[in-house]
Amino acid sequence: MRRIFILFYLPLLLALNGETQAAPTCAATVGELGVMLGNQIFPLKWEETSMDDGKPLVMSIVENNGSLFMEFTKTGEGLWAESRGVICKTGTDFEARFTGEQIRLGPAAGWILRQALKNGGKFKLTKLGSDQLRIATSSWSGIFSPISK
Repeated sequence: MRRIFILFYLPLLLALNGETQAAPTCAATVGELGVMLGNQIFPLKWEETSMDDGKPLVMSIVENNGSLFMEFTKTGEGLWAESRGVICKTGTDFEARFTGEQIRLGPAAGWILRQALKNGGKFKLTKLGSDQLRIATSSWSGIFSPISK
């Protein structure tokens, strides 16, 4: 009887133990982002390569006052957008999620982007191989490559 009990409950106990060891699904700090990515090297600075105006966006992920902070700067024009928020794993992609209070749109942001993100939203981050990232929101998307330090 004891053997049947152990055989029945052992898989359940192992599954519960595995869940507590699983990587988090959202990160609010650079350290948590590293854990969520399985401590893989993930560049924290990216430059747009798909722009058609010769002025790439540069996206940086930093930790500011204990939380993740994303900043997009348009080359030659200044701040496009910056936001506090979290980065969450969604299947094979990631999402940077933020509220309307967390995002600040700069002078380089166009009217359509301002309307789309004024109440908050998300940037979808999709890895395209080892050296490209597609960053997209409801009204815009671009392909980025990492910037070497």
